[in-house]
Amino acid sequence: MKRGKGMKFVGDSRVPINNRKPNIPKDYSEYPGKTEAFYPDFLLKEWMVGAVFLIGFLCLVVVEPPPLERIADPTDTSYIPMPDWYFLFLYQLLKYSFASGPYNILGAFIIPGLAFTALLLAPFLDRGPKRRPLDRPFATGFMLLAICAIFYLTWEAAGHHDWEAAKKQGMIREVVEVDKEDPAYKILEANTCLSCHGGNLEGGSGPPLAGTKLSVDEIKDIAKNGKGSMPPGIFQGTDEELQQIAEFIKSIEK
Repeated sequence: MKRGKGMKFVGDSRVPINNRKPNIPKDYSEYPGKTEAFYPDFLLKEWMVGAVFLIGFLCLVVVEPPPLERIADPTDTSYIPMPDWYFLFLYQLLKYSFASGPYNILGAFIIPGLAFTALLLAPFLDRGPKRRPLDRPFATGFMLLAICAIFYLTWEAAGHHDWEAAKKQGMIREVVEVDKEDPAYKILEANTCLSCHGGNLEGGSGPPLAGTKLSVDEIKDIAKNGKGSMPPGIFQGTDEELQQIAEFIKSIEK
């Protein structure tokens, strides 16, 4: 009879296993600064920090609601759109000659794409166990370069933007319906008056004409000789057309 042949092994769940190890995290003592497990210790801290920032952001939204601008007017060609603050650096990049005009695709896609790809690859270029910034030159260098570039471009975009004019051009105005089939309206449209004063003459980069307090003669004088930022010679029609549009503007009431 061979050894073990015919023998049966019976296990008993009541017998404890002495060599079973408790569920403890790995020893990270060989890595400076890493003394805790990613899950659940480190991940729990990340979630707690994220929750604090989320609650703070929601409080800011409740206290200071986002400003709303007037309804978009396709006839207002003087309106200059402005991106949100976190895209100002890309907005500023498109102002430079090497990233605008015929090179627009370079500034809109290629340069930002290369920059973000470099940031994504930075951790893989330096995979050492050390966590001190001076011991990780590639990752630290890419991050500092990105922060400096974003900060400088954002600063330039914000510093050279006319915020008062942007506030006025987006201001919600009372819209008055005008007769767009009127011959006088067609004359205003042909002389590009609507691009500054709005499709319903509610105002744009120029002042509103609907409900104006000016007289017919004053309207004619401004249309012919200009006033303020409006240069003379904008209106190129006849005296009869000038009289017609002046009376049309005066007839519009808010």
